Amino acid sequence: MRIARAVLVLVGAVVPLGVTGVASGAPCPEPSWNLSVTGTDAQFRGLDAVDGRVAWVSGTKGTVLRTTDRGRSWQQVGPPDTATLEFRDIEAFDADHAVTLSIGPGDTSRVYRTDDGGKHWQLAFRNADPNAFYDCLAFFDHRRGLAMSDPVDGKFRLMATEDGGRSWQLVPSEGMPPALPGEAGFAASGQCITTAGPRDAWIATGGGAKARVLHSGDGGRHWQAAETPLPSSQSAGVFSVAFRDPWHGAAIGGDYAVPDAPGVALALSADRGRSWRTPAQAPVGCRSGLAWRGDSLIAVGPGGSDLSADGGRHWTKFDAGSFDSVSCSAHGDCWASGVKGRVARLVR
Repeated sequence: MRIARAVLVLVGAVVPLGVTGVASGAPCPEPSWNLSVTGTDAQFRGLDAVDGRVAWVSGTKGTVLRTTDRGRSWQQVGPPDTATLEFRDIEAFDADHAVTLSIGPGDTSRVYRTDDGGKHWQLAFRNADPNAFYDCLAFFDHRRGLAMSDPVDGKFRLMATEDGGRSWQLVPSEGMPPALPGEAGFAASGQCITTAGPRDAWIATGGGAKARVLHSGDGGRHWQAAETPLPSSQSAGVFSVAFRDPWHGAAIGGDYAVPDAPGVALALSADRGRSWRTPAQAPVGCRSGLAWRGDSLIAVGPGGSDLSADGGRHWTKFDAGSFDSVSCSAHGDCWASGVKGRVARLVR
């Protein structure tokens, strides 16, 4: 959302994760974050965990970092001549291949791709429409992906790629429902659009009269909107949406202008995002990042990290530090990132 772009600083909650390799009857060790020394004070809202060794982060001042040694060291690998850009999202396929998105009005919304670990970058997309403002991107697989902009002419705008982010084409708007007055996406954690499986995608919104989640079951051509119980205003809405499979998902957010305000910040869906309900227990305050780790959920934000071991029904706060985004690999390796160069790997 345009107004939130420069000032949004969200708190994180992380969900309790299942622990393996513990003898029956033995107490489960509490998860914790192992902080890295990144050597920068950039704010990292873009994050993608490849595995326990490799992770990428992106953020302010054109900063993109990569680690290949479990966070012991980080390499500055950002595109050249981009110090004025904010890279709010990054999608990494492995240690060498990644796509990153910078946000902003007009041509400050850009997509870059690297195939050699950040040694060289290709400018794959430069937005030419002054009314568009791209917030986040997501991939179905190594080739097919979507990038989302705030509404243009009354509808959310999408670009699509079928070659791994090397080129992008405008998705026709006929299948997109009208946006509500003031509705937009929040570029809070690179998670305002997500995918699960080969065809399903979801968009998180706020800023209007209702906080909504839009769902597509055909790769982004047609969409349906569903209201959530989360608050919505110019500074409130759904900041992150995540699905562990095409049916089961979670949406999290709040009000970044009042990050400690009590109230509904989490909703769950078991029907592909057609309907959303509030669990009996949820993280308190504003949350910006959300990730599945098996059947467990992790949520993060400026106020700390929370863990749910039962799919979002019950939560435990395990860290008080500020993070903006969280990402878990397919193997269960989780990383978090945020303000002042903070990046950490989950230890259990």
